[in-house]
Amino acid sequence: MNYEELTDYKKLYEFIKSKILEDKKNYIFLDEIQHVDKFEKVVDSLFIKDNVDLYITGSNAYFMSSELATLLSGRYIELKMLPLSFKEYYQARLEYENLDKKENKILKTLMQYYNEYIVNSSFPYTLQLSNNLKNIYEYLSGIYNSVLLKDIVARLKIADVMRLESVVKYLFDNIGNLTSISKIANTLTSMGRKTDTKTVEKYVKGLVDGLLIYEVNRYNIKGKEFLSTLSKYYVSDLGLRQMILGNRNIDMGHILENIIYLELLRRKTNVYVGQFDKNEIDFVVINSNEVEYYQVALTVLDENTLKRELDVFKNIKDNYPKYLITLDDVLPNTDYEGIKVINALEWLLEE
Repeated sequence: MNYEELTDYKKLYEFIKSKILEDKKNYIFLDEIQHVDKFEKVVDSLFIKDNVDLYITGSNAYFMSSELATLLSGRYIELKMLPLSFKEYYQARLEYENLDKKENKILKTLMQYYNEYIVNSSFPYTLQLSNNLKNIYEYLSGIYNSVLLKDIVARLKIADVMRLESVVKYLFDNIGNLTSISKIANTLTSMGRKTDTKTVEKYVKGLVDGLLIYEVNRYNIKGKEFLSTLSKYYVSDLGLRQMILGNRNIDMGHILENIIYLELLRRKTNVYVGQFDKNEIDFVVINSNEVEYYQVALTVLDENTLKRELDVFKNIKDNYPKYLITLDDVLPNTDYEGIKVINALEWLLEE
């Protein structure tokens, strides 16, 4: 059989069906199945077979927002995967380089690994490229072109790829900044690439669905309501950002914020930007009855900076945990009127 024919859902199903052993348990793995039109019908037909244990993977968010989620309602377990966390990256690098794991070695090299993490990429395969930026960026370029051109451009039938890339660069350049669709459109128009809000909204949604970026909505802490205007955006991989932007916008503060956001997403799932009167709290985590507040600052060694970062919490009178995360060396149990100040790298390495 010509395997290109398997992109036809009927032929794919018949091919798989012909391989199933009736008297045994069959484990079936379908990778990037969303590239098959009407793949949901294949999955549903296989799913109802008692002797089939089915695993499906997809590299975009619309994978499970399709008809499939309805067909399999309540009958599946969804696992969301992210690129390597800093802890996973660090531990893997130690193993690759066969380094001693004594405490003094860890303290000596931790910041070095952090700096490599934000430049080299958090995609697992890059660990095998021995910190060779040329090879790493060639690999990342392949991922970027695959997601952007083969996925988003094809799915949304985008003719002006350069305009889409302009939106990508804008979002990469503005991680951690409150952003609106109209602001992006106006910026592109002012740069000579006339763009309307409807087009930008379509592109941004495609980039979010393609898991190239994450959109973080705002939450009104005082009114306990979600806000529909202004969002923040973070990149799925900082190596991709570095490859696209180069060194023209290092912005270490927002890079740290990006890393903290992704880690919160791994640990807590529901993460928002907090709004309390005129104050903005970087992240509010809401899971069931659990609420946590996080403020992120590159450094708070300056007394005025420390005061500013702590002041965002002062009018929040509830007793939920409040954290200030910084790259500064912090003494254990540092606390300012109930606000815990913690070192970012130590927090990232926690279990």
